[in-house]
Amino acid sequence: MTIRADKKIKSEVSLHDPIGVDKEGNEISLIDILGSDVDEVVDKVHLQIQIKKLYRKMSKVLKGREKTIIQLRYGLTNVGDKTQREIAKNLGISRSYSTDIIGLNQ
Repeated sequence: MTIRADKKIKSEVSLHDPIGVDKEGNEISLIDILGSDVDEVVDKVHLQIQIKKLYRKMSKVLKGREKTIIQLRYGLTNVGDKTQREIAKNLGISRSYSTDIIGLNQ
């Protein structure tokens, strides 16, 4: 069991792990050479984690057509966001149905 755990840990790399030294002999890490602000990198990673959580929740809560409508309307697919009219036409449904799903008619 320990061997498997060690293999998993070995494949993980931290942005703060030392990767070498610079000309002056100072230790450098991957975060130092990325050329980005540390907070910006952390924000991007946090955003990706939140996106994965969103997709998991959507898969649990929404079913079939509802999920498709939300994905198309808010651009959660590779095709970008679509208007309610475009969604209704593509799925063969009324605009009012897609509006109800999106939550604009309350």
